[in-house]
Amino acid sequence: MTMLIRGGTLVSTDRTFIADILIDGGKIIAIDESDGSEIRNPDTGRRRTPPEVETIDASGKLIFPGGVDPHVHLDLPMFDTVSSDDHYSGTKAAAFGGTTTVLDFVSFDHPTLGESVEAWHQKAEKAAVDYSAHMNLTRFNEKIAAEIPYLLEMGISTLKVFTAYNGRLRLEDGNIFKALRVARENGMLVMLHAENGDVIDILVAEALAAGHTSPEWHAKTRPAWGAVESALRAFALAATADAPLYLVHMNTAGEVDMLKYGRERGLKVMGETCPQYLFFTEDDLRRPDGAKWICSPPMRSAADNARLSEGVADGTIQTIGTDHCPFFQDGTQPILYEGKMIAIPGKELGKDDFTKIPNGLPGVEDRLPVLWTSGVGSGKLTANQFVALTSTNPARIFGLYPRKGALLPGSDADIVIWDPHRKARHGVAQSHQRTDYNLYEGWELCGMPEKVFLRGQLIVDGDKWLGKAGMGEFLPRMPGAPVL
Repeated sequence: MTMLIRGGTLVSTDRTFIADILIDGGKIIAIDESDGSEIRNPDTGRRRTPPEVETIDASGKLIFPGGVDPHVHLDLPMFDTVSSDDHYSGTKAAAFGGTTTVLDFVSFDHPTLGESVEAWHQKAEKAAVDYSAHMNLTRFNEKIAAEIPYLLEMGISTLKVFTAYNGRLRLEDGNIFKALRVARENGMLVMLHAENGDVIDILVAEALAAGHTSPEWHAKTRPAWGAVESALRAFALAATADAPLYLVHMNTAGEVDMLKYGRERGLKVMGETCPQYLFFTEDDLRRPDGAKWICSPPMRSAADNARLSEGVADGTIQTIGTDHCPFFQDGTQPILYEGKMIAIPGKELGKDDFTKIPNGLPGVEDRLPVLWTSGVGSGKLTANQFVALTSTNPARIFGLYPRKGALLPGSDADIVIWDPHRKARHGVAQSHQRTDYNLYEGWELCGMPEKVFLRGQLIVDGDKWLGKAGMGEFLPRMPGAPVL
């Protein structure tokens, strides 16, 4: 269907301008900055009168490329339960928040990488927005090393490694170094979860022996210095391997300092933070409902919030993801979701032991409205920075640009019509994330999606859901994406 979005204010990473967008076949086919009576042919530059089209008046509204969340976990098993959003409910929630592309993670649960990817595809095929995945590299030997390049044939160009979760997910430094060299040889990008697993294991054992079982001890046993030294150690490995590295969910001031240090010295390193690390602290874990804030890595301090915000504003940090991985606060009490009652064991599993609280938070729907209100609304970010951090930069880093993250002729018509003046009191009642709480309960937000299009199809219209399970497409990604 041919569609014309008329009179909106388009926002890219470097420009803000009023224009019309002509859409056909799921793609943007032309953008016109004239008075809107005609559209330029993108091939010839000549003007032509648009055919009979469906016209949407976006006057007074902003137009963004659909959000790209580079970091979500959907249908993820953990601690004898599973994250409460699957690939349908989580991507539906993403769409309501203005995000039209998500990047999930493939768990290395099968004998080979290929079998693990195939199992993930079977779970992900119900997605309601477009999606791709990173490969968790949690075992390593020469046979696995030889298999890594074949991930590119499966459309996966990124690997994630861990310096924590000893005996489960962690790779030793030597194997991380080897993985970095394989990645360099094949134009792939390695992502890093930076914490010191050895220190964590010692502190957890000591805490439990002393009877410390409340949620705040989750943070106390995962010290910020462990993240800082692990980040710099991994940067050194990447520099030695001459390979790019992307630091996920940065949560402490020292990581910002280390990233800045590395980039100033020409290292091919980049970083991501998440909204929760900009607003919440270890004090939230001391609340009676502190288990709601349990995630790994944990919340830090107000000073860390401030330094991370500085890193976002000054460009040290390239992207803002969510690490969306929700669990029920009380999985013994069902909630109504799409007409059915559902209950999934959640954070109550660790009511007597912080080590048994499932690690993860909801956030994929909240990301854009919360960041717009707190960042652009307060003057800390420009609208152009907002688009770069939440859409264009992740699309470029992860090999999706300009198909995603752009408002350009030839790009997918993933478009958000944004009302910068729409106000709402946010919370679980307004959220579409399939869980029983919201981190931003009661927050007054100003700036919301009005309409959301996926490849030219309207999937969110105000409070109406027009999408469906399975309409999302898997996005194969090419190697050699830029280091921003």
